[in-house]
Amino acid sequence: MPNGTPSASAPHAGPSEDEQATPTSLVDREGVRAGVDAALSRACAGLADELATTHPDAAPLVRATEELLAGGKRLRAAFCYWSWRAHGGDPEDPRRDVVLRAGAALELFQAAALFHDDVMDASDTRRGRPTAHRAFAGLHHRSGWHGDADRYGESTAILLGDLALIGSHRELGDALATVPDDVAGRSRSVFGRMQTEVTVGQYLDVHAQALPWGEDPAADEERARAVVRSKSARYSVEHPIALGAALAGADDAQVAATGTFGLPVGEAFQLRDDVLGVFGDAQVTGKPAGDDLREGKRTVLVIRALAAASPEQRTLLLDRLGDPALDAASVGHLREVLVATGALASVEALIDDLTDRAFVALGGVDLQEPGAQMLAALSRAAVERSA
Repeated sequence: MPNGTPSASAPHAGPSEDEQATPTSLVDREGVRAGVDAALSRACAGLADELATTHPDAAPLVRATEELLAGGKRLRAAFCYWSWRAHGGDPEDPRRDVVLRAGAALELFQAAALFHDDVMDASDTRRGRPTAHRAFAGLHHRSGWHGDADRYGESTAILLGDLALIGSHRELGDALATVPDDVAGRSRSVFGRMQTEVTVGQYLDVHAQALPWGEDPAADEERARAVVRSKSARYSVEHPIALGAALAGADDAQVAATGTFGLPVGEAFQLRDDVLGVFGDAQVTGKPAGDDLREGKRTVLVIRALAAASPEQRTLLLDRLGDPALDAASVGHLREVLVATGALASVEALIDDLTDRAFVALGGVDLQEPGAQMLAALSRAAVERSA
């Protein structure tokens, strides 16, 4: 890996103009979004050609994949790219295309996780549109086909997730064919570990939802944060940053060092998602307000509210959480409890603490500019976003 000038302390001392930018504007820098989108378009075109030779009835699978990919923020791809730059990657180097294709592989893997996650959570919407299993169930119903429409929709969404997962493997594998063996091996290791941890994290989430809760807040929160770290934090931030470092030729110690700042940012990122799942603006988030309450998600936010609740507040939380029929007024009452118990304020404080820890760690790593500044800016945008 090329040696470069250590990053200055400016990115870590306070928010710069870059750190106040929106996620969209940051991901557009140096053509990252355009490059990743082009790679995704090529991957979808290849899928379309392949499926066309199988049977015309498979065409809706390509359209569904394209629709889900079109709505992504590309934050994971941007974390990967700017970590590559921070570890010595040169935007004039032809290997830049490898990094953009790795970003596309990350986006395809996220799509796979979302297709499957929406089935497991029985979610109705994703990014302002019907989730895949709902859309295909609707197609089945409108067409008057035989069998159970919901089962058809769920089965199709599972297969869509499998196709996206296959696509992510292909994209990364094809990209790594042009890099040295040690770089390819280390990059595959990061990507493989990410996939394993997300899958195990999904199981831990399913398992946690089945266990008794509310009697031991400390154990409940420890379990919830373990789910956050394995299911979301690592694959959203830590592993994309580690992948970018590996692609730049960083050694094992340098790749491992990225976790000191990537993991706390990733955890703060998911905690922000949990807050938005309850308090976010549906017009901005693309999901109905309070959907996480209807799903009964056992988030740190809810667990802290239960720990501090009065008997009346506790009864309300336990009785209404997980009720899919919650109306707007009931969602409002639960929100009031989350605020009144101090749970919202404490989670906001936890997000701030994790972000501060990440910035201290980022300041202690030898990184090059402008990559260091951009990693700081992306981190700030990830935890302060409104969608």
